[in-house]
Amino acid sequence: MGSTDPVSFTPSRLRESQMMSLLIYFAVIVSGASVLAIEMLGTRILGPFYGVSLYLWSALISVTLAALSLGYSIGGRWADRGPSLARFAMILGVAGLWICLIPWLRSPILVAAEPLGLRTAVLIAATLLFFPPLALLGMVSPYAIRLKATRVETVGTTAGNLFAVSTIASVISAVATGFLLIPNVGVYSLVTIIGVALLVTAAIVSILSRQRRFAWSAVLLLAAAGAVVIPGDSDPAARPEEGLLAVRQSLYGEIRVVDVNDTRHLLIDGGTHTIVDRTTGESRFAYVHVVDLARGYFAEPGDVLLVGLGGGSVAKNFAAAGWKVDAVEIDPVITEMAHTHFGLGADEATVFDMDARQYLMTHDKLYDLIIMDAFGSSSIPFHLVTTEAFALLRTRLRPGGVVAMNVEALGWDDILVGALLATARTQFANAVALPIAEPPDRLGNVVLFISDRSLELAEDPPVPLDRFSAEYNRAHAWDNRFESRTAAAPILTDELNPVDVWAERINQAARRQLREYFGGNAPIW
Repeated sequence: MGSTDPVSFTPSRLRESQMMSLLIYFAVIVSGASVLAIEMLGTRILGPFYGVSLYLWSALISVTLAALSLGYSIGGRWADRGPSLARFAMILGVAGLWICLIPWLRSPILVAAEPLGLRTAVLIAATLLFFPPLALLGMVSPYAIRLKATRVETVGTTAGNLFAVSTIASVISAVATGFLLIPNVGVYSLVTIIGVALLVTAAIVSILSRQRRFAWSAVLLLAAAGAVVIPGDSDPAARPEEGLLAVRQSLYGEIRVVDVNDTRHLLIDGGTHTIVDRTTGESRFAYVHVVDLARGYFAEPGDVLLVGLGGGSVAKNFAAAGWKVDAVEIDPVITEMAHTHFGLGADEATVFDMDARQYLMTHDKLYDLIIMDAFGSSSIPFHLVTTEAFALLRTRLRPGGVVAMNVEALGWDDILVGALLATARTQFANAVALPIAEPPDRLGNVVLFISDRSLELAEDPPVPLDRFSAEYNRAHAWDNRFESRTAAAPILTDELNPVDVWAERINQAARRQLREYFGGNAPIW
């Protein structure tokens, strides 16, 4: 039995010990919550520039895990050299200050990384923006364990409790950030709140450390953060005089409505999903005109299901031709934008705000025509283009029904087009592709018609009089139709589906073209 210092049991020392214990738990909670929030916010910070793709998520997860691993290692070593509240506060404060700097750093880092190619640029940008603060936050838990553990016999319990509290905070933060905070608070406002929360925590720890110089350091960090966050990038607001009519953070992405010259654009995470003439409301996307050819398979208007509403151009065209239109749109904010900014009338389409595959599984209505026009911020939704998805589509068609599918591809011979044709034929007798882009190796849309019926039209589209017209788009696509141009194309299934991987080069080309189109003055990033 060793001797015990009686001073350690005085009421003042006991209260101080309890206060320090609570403070350490509080710091670990703030740190744990910040880690998951920053990781999720990364998709909204980088997504408008790169698209929220498999590569973006992979980069963010990899950077987070690598940073935390380094932080655990360094934090443990620092703690063994002699733990102190002052150093603990410094770790929290520097992490908070870096996070407050993220809105400032984002634009120059994105510009500098762009020439490296999409895959490398995403990884570099994620590393430069998020690795330093996440590594510092990774140092918090091992350092906190060393501060709180007073006896070897309780180290396991202390570590378990602190990691449990940190993980619970991360879980709550992930749910709150995704379901509540991003859509209602804003991305950069939330980044600032996280940074300031860490700085405030650091200031409290510094003051209680009773080391005056560290307390003054905390005050200076807070002052620096205040100077930094005010002029940095902030959550964008509508600026109609500059052409930015609307900007919203939904559960699925950042949505903007932008006017440029005589056109209006719907952008999702920086990618264009609708372009219309501001005066006439007519779509400037050629594929919208080509999809209209599907009406030629039917003697009279019928029921059409549109998967992916966008700005409502396709829905409006079919409604004007007498078709009864149902539309499935997963994002209710998109539906709102279609009605508010793109003139979609309430009587032109019945819109169901839900996932398309869920709709097909839970609704038994049959359609003459199903138009697949769903597209994420960087690729076609993988679960809508598999053999299982085509089998489900088949059950929702009337006899003689047709599926029309819009695809963005890098040339007519793109493996994505070949794979979709091959996969569709596992469930349907016929599939044909109608290309739009010219020359055949450039980025553009391809429209697929899929059915058990013959896919020959009763008569060819009329000869166009104008090169830049809807009639030309239809005639060009029909005259160049093909059943396959890709040898040995793979079959896509729910189990094995590489469309996200194939989409990388398509997404990169599309965003490069988009930035050239808009130039540096349009309010899109």
